Amino acid sequence: MNIALVTGSGGLIGSEAVSFFADKFDLIIGIDNNMRQYFFGPEASTQWNQDRLASDFATYEHHTADIREVSQLEPIFQKYGTDIKLVLHTAAQPSHDWAAREPFTDFGVNAVGTLNMLEMTRLHAPQAVFVFTSTNKVYGDNPNFLPLIETETRWEIDTNHPYYKNGIDEYMSLDHTKHSVFGASKVAADIMVQEYGRYFGMNTGVFRGGCLTGPNHSGAQLHGFLSYLMKCAITGTQYTIFGYKGKQVRDNIHSWDLVNMFWHFYQNPRPGEVYNAGGGRYANCSMLEAMALCEEISGNKMNYQYSETNRSGDHIWYISDLSRFKEHYPTWDWTYDLRSTMTQIHDSMVARLGTGK
Repeated sequence: MNIALVTGSGGLIGSEAVSFFADKFDLIIGIDNNMRQYFFGPEASTQWNQDRLASDFATYEHHTADIREVSQLEPIFQKYGTDIKLVLHTAAQPSHDWAAREPFTDFGVNAVGTLNMLEMTRLHAPQAVFVFTSTNKVYGDNPNFLPLIETETRWEIDTNHPYYKNGIDEYMSLDHTKHSVFGASKVAADIMVQEYGRYFGMNTGVFRGGCLTGPNHSGAQLHGFLSYLMKCAITGTQYTIFGYKGKQVRDNIHSWDLVNMFWHFYQNPRPGEVYNAGGGRYANCSMLEAMALCEEISGNKMNYQYSETNRSGDHIWYISDLSRFKEHYPTWDWTYDLRSTMTQIHDSMVARLGTGK
């Protein structure tokens, strides 16, 4: 058999991967214990998405396992062994605000959980391709020291800077910077995934995501800003902008486009490789620009307040440079621009709110 194993299968990227790979593998094994609900409350529960996957895909097999516990992972790997051809590790504690509340939990999920998945793969399916969803937070707040210029609706980098054309590349330093507790735990995982590729020769790949988004996001205030922003636009819930005059910039990549990057890597893996993964210059926006687009798509005025205090270590401007990935995999390109992505988010959110999910 050809099996794909997906951790965080009820989340945005995990569930997109299950859908994407359902007709490409004989069996999709999902691992998810809905810790997102523990992190962010009932509104962030992924149970609805797990139920959807079980209903829609006959090849999907769900396991409620905790990646922090080898005793819960090993029976799965022992059962399927070398039939596992792809391990897609998307499970994580994803918020740098939340991480400071429970550093042990954050590090346990992000760092220890990743090590557990790597070691289980090495012992039971060493030829499998191992894809890890890292984060641009591994660069800490180094992007904030770039020469930024304030415009009417956003911060932007100086046009003479090398990063202006395509964004930030993979050679930005990970050192001498404030990462946040979350960023530090993801750095540990990121480096370990690279090391299993370089030291053990495994087919590992690291994808440092910008803002990952799409219609199946269970957005909450502390994570999933476009999804949560659109939810606030639809429901009239008050949204809080944290600092930087609402002009902080993020690039946004649709979950399908990101999983398609994983698919290209799977077909021709480059052990220990690292790629920035985001919307790049193709799809990015400031908070103010995102709010305007939410209002336009939803037809509602945003209810928001402004806090002068920015989130500690938060980026003022971050746009991913995907040139390295596109050089290695020239047939890949973006499919969803910002407007089409946000329209999908709106329509999906309206349908889910109508059913109470």
